[in-house]
Amino acid sequence: MKICVFGASSAHIDDSYIAKVEKLGERMAERGHSLVFGAGGSGLMGAAARGVKRRGGYVHGVVPSFFKEDGVELLFEECDRTTYTNTMRERKAIMEEDADAFIIVPGGVGTLEEFFEIVTLKQLNRLHKAIAVLNEQGYYDELQVFMNTALDRKFITSACLNLYRVFDDIDDMLDYIEQYVPVSFSIKSTKIGE
Repeated sequence: MKICVFGASSAHIDDSYIAKVEKLGERMAERGHSLVFGAGGSGLMGAAARGVKRRGGYVHGVVPSFFKEDGVELLFEECDRTTYTNTMRERKAIMEEDADAFIIVPGGVGTLEEFFEIVTLKQLNRLHKAIAVLNEQGYYDELQVFMNTALDRKFITSACLNLYRVFDDIDDMLDYIEQYVPVSFSIKSTKIGE
């Protein structure tokens, strides 16, 4: 299975996050999965790729060509395949199409944007893949509070909270992804007032 990991590119985060996501990459490869990611060599993107490669897994990096040209981000140099795109939108589209499932690890604005985009696509019945969030050290606790506030105030329905699952344990999360069966639902079930 090809798993897309969205996560931080920052090299300034605590080493404990790096270690956990490297372990995630190792467990993915040990369980026979490959990685699709944003091709970054630092932060949690680089950690996931190093973990997968350490256990002999396959890594596909997808990156806008201007990142390389402008030196915006240190790229992971051991990708088995690197796809260069013209835009960030094209980058995400390729990762969304290539991946069989998604894992969101701690990250900043870009990671949150990627998370909400795939959840929105799933809500609109345009994506039918597992979405899992690795809540390392409670990083996404406040996101869960926010989503429940949105539910309580009727900005979303309870069905929206079932579009993804949050995990603390790597193996539990990979079990979920491996056993995931797409559920058929109508767009109306995730829309308020329908």
